[in-house]
Amino acid sequence: MIVKTNQFYLLKSIPRKKHRIKIKINHINLPFIGKDIWTLYEISWLNLHGVPQVAIAKIEFNSTTENIVESKSLKIYINSFNQIKFKNSTNLIKTFISDLNKCVLGEVSVKFFDLHEIEKIGISKFSGTCIDNKNISITSYNYNKLLLKNSSKKKELVIESLYSNLFKSNCPITNQPDWASINIIYNGQKISHTALLKYLVSFRNHNEFHEECIERIFNDIQEICKPRKLSVYARYTRRGGIDINPWRSNIFFEPNFIRLSRQ
Repeated sequence: MIVKTNQFYLLKSIPRKKHRIKIKINHINLPFIGKDIWTLYEISWLNLHGVPQVAIAKIEFNSTTENIVESKSLKIYINSFNQIKFKNSTNLIKTFISDLNKCVLGEVSVKFFDLHEIEKIGISKFSGTCIDNKNISITSYNYNKLLLKNSSKKKELVIESLYSNLFKSNCPITNQPDWASINIIYNGQKISHTALLKYLVSFRNHNEFHEECIERIFNDIQEICKPRKLSVYARYTRRGGIDINPWRSNIFFEPNFIRLSRQ
């Protein structure tokens, strides 16, 4: 049963196509698969007896959806259910899916977790090598993909999982900072860890949505470093009770549902 509410109008959509054209991604035949995994920590509603219920939600948007949802509008949307009665959480989930499908025009999945389920997950970290502990000097904080140029060692083929906790970009609407840890897994010519770190830090003054940043990173590494296989996975810190965690890959890739120390 989908409960009929008047909340859908609160959701604001942002087309993916415009940004993909801008960074020269083939938006008709995408060079990657991927999902945007949103964790919502402030889900609440009333049961039929008027008793408040709470949950943590995981929402997954396929990267093939026509739109992304603007995060502030989603926060306003979910909070609009705080005083609405539902027979059970399943009915609320179905309502979410129905409204979000219409907003993003594509595949959406929604799962609710009890608090004790999340407690069992605990704090985790990316696997692989952290590239942050480099004795280097950085003077530029403006996006520059050319920092990746000549970063590959042509004769050395490797499989690496690298990550950085130093990533920062900025919301294009509010200019507020977006903090993230980025995991890059690739198979190909070895990429200089120093060059990769400088490249990621160059986003520090860059204004773009979470999903757009990750597609840009995937596209830049694929274009310049030319790995055979590539996966890019970001876990952003929470804002307004929501964290956003996009991944893009040119192979089958299904990241575990984890929570990093800053989330």
